[in-house]
Amino acid sequence: MDERPITRKAASKLHEPVVEANALAEKLGLEPYPVNYWVVDYDEMNELIAYNGFQERYPHWRWGMQYDRQQKQGQYTGGKAFEIVINDDPSHAFLQESNSVADQKAVITHVEAHSDFFANNEWYAMFADDLDAAAMLERHAARIGNYMADSEVDREEVEEWIDSVLCLEDNIDQHEPFKRQHERARRDDEDDEPDPELADKLDEMDLSEEVKRQVFDEEWMNEQAEGTVDLDEPEMDVLAFLRDHGKAFDKESEKAVEMTEWQKETLEMLRAESYYFAAQKLTKVMNEGWAAYWESMMMGEEGFAGDDEFVQYADHQAKVLNSPGLNPYKLGKELWEYLENTENRRQVARLLLRVDGITWRNFHDVVDFEEVQNLMASDPALATITPETLDELDALAPEKVDEEALEKAKSGEIDVEKYPWKVLTYEGLAERHFSLCKRQNRGFVRSISQTDLEQYARYIMDDARYGSVEEALSELDYTVGWDKMREVRESHNDVTFLDSFLTQEFVTDNKYFTYEFSQTTGDYRVASKQYEDVKKKLMLQFTNFGKPTIAVYDGNYNNRNELLLGHHYNGVMLDIQQAKGTLERVFALWGRPVNLKTIVKEVDDRDAEIARRRDREPEPEEQGKLLRYDGEEFTIEDLEWNEVEDIAATEVDYDTKPEDWLA
Repeated sequence: MDERPITRKAASKLHEPVVEANALAEKLGLEPYPVNYWVVDYDEMNELIAYNGFQERYPHWRWGMQYDRQQKQGQYTGGKAFEIVINDDPSHAFLQESNSVADQKAVITHVEAHSDFFANNEWYAMFADDLDAAAMLERHAARIGNYMADSEVDREEVEEWIDSVLCLEDNIDQHEPFKRQHERARRDDEDDEPDPELADKLDEMDLSEEVKRQVFDEEWMNEQAEGTVDLDEPEMDVLAFLRDHGKAFDKESEKAVEMTEWQKETLEMLRAESYYFAAQKLTKVMNEGWAAYWESMMMGEEGFAGDDEFVQYADHQAKVLNSPGLNPYKLGKELWEYLENTENRRQVARLLLRVDGITWRNFHDVVDFEEVQNLMASDPALATITPETLDELDALAPEKVDEEALEKAKSGEIDVEKYPWKVLTYEGLAERHFSLCKRQNRGFVRSISQTDLEQYARYIMDDARYGSVEEALSELDYTVGWDKMREVRESHNDVTFLDSFLTQEFVTDNKYFTYEFSQTTGDYRVASKQYEDVKKKLMLQFTNFGKPTIAVYDGNYNNRNELLLGHHYNGVMLDIQQAKGTLERVFALWGRPVNLKTIVKEVDDRDAEIARRRDREPEPEEQGKLLRYDGEEFTIEDLEWNEVEDIAATEVDYDTKPEDWLA
């Protein structure tokens, strides 16, 4: 980035917040990558957003379209760009210079949490552990730019090829580690060779040489050899399959021809970029919720926002968490808070169930929840830390206080008015911010269900270990909730996160519901408030990035070298018009006819009219369909149910988790 005077001036104001935010993040148990912060102007920020956070991308019209959309959003809808952060080691964060210091501090704390997520979530390691993403994308930009500048290559042809690949950019196997072309397991060489018995069979037919030359000529024999791939199971990485077995359609000869070097390399480069961005798409709710949670903790609860900045920060947070639509910041933050509360409550309940006289059956009748609330409260010396109260910290357990920092604070080297957290350890901060002691969560222990209590009691052997509630809660571990959050952060993605922690209690407390379009009334209506329905609908939004799951089912369909794709139908139909457009693009990468089998819901007009009269929804019938495109026209035909059984979801499939996650 250019360092103009205004940029250097803006950056100098942020040096202290950057250093202190990182120190606070690490005190709270986060382990972020180092972050390089860049201050940019309005236009540069819009360019970076258009380029997905990077300064160099390959030439393509999509970037200009995204830039124009971002500018219009700022000009006409009041949308404001606060930051953009990219996953790398070190991470890079870009801050807009025109934003206030309060906004910048909020962004910095948000970025530190994002960087921690990048560094510790296993899904980000599936692409490459030691990847320099910016360098990779810069190489791709230069390589594709060279192709477009090559006098022997038609620039429009390159752009069309990129358009075709981008239609399939999410059709990769995001649940498997990225493998480059030379790393993928190669098919047996026999798959690419003609049937050894084919020539013998033709001889047995006793055909004349003229017929053999005209019908079963060398070209026909070669066609039988190309692209015939036996698949033991559907291939999820459609882009890799097309790279290995596809051909380009030559418009002049109207035949499939071998891909050129630039075509294969462009396809592989865009595939690699899809894998790089996959982790961010797979963890959008978790990642944004994680960043929003720790930003709120640092800016609000730890007072990283100064007294003169707090109101502005509160407005900043409100805008982010209350933006319309399915908001990953809000949903993610609420789920992380619920996870923390649930884990803390589980610990409290298990301690109380070990008190003599308390059982899961009489829990709600004999436990004095006001007493429990008072006993859980953190030590008053942790709640308010000022220069005048530092001596009170001497009486605390040593694991809660940073002794070295405390001595510096007493000598005036640390400003505890501004940074009270510096004199505490992770354990001390966990007690200071124990979730069940916060006003909004004071009824959470009381609301525990009998079902949960019975489950906890099953694994308790020493159920009379404590003589009193006070004795039991003296062993309360305040770090349990945060420890569990970090454990979940490491291994989950959005689908498993929602599946594991979205419960009826969460849905009820946060007032979630599903809505659907009514064929009867012609408008949208609330469909359900049951958590199973809310969970299913949410998980469908995040499975395969919220897009249809398509796989390769046959590379030699009907023994004609045609491609057969299958849509994993989970109750949500394809948009047939969009599917047709996509098949046109796939044809460009396969070079021969392409087919797609799917399932649609059809409603009989008579049934629909009867349903309208009775003010209910008609019952649709599921019908298998085969779409085919041969380069000139589309056809659609019905398929028998036994031909689409393999793409129809079972009840287990509706949970949207791959089979290997169900083991």
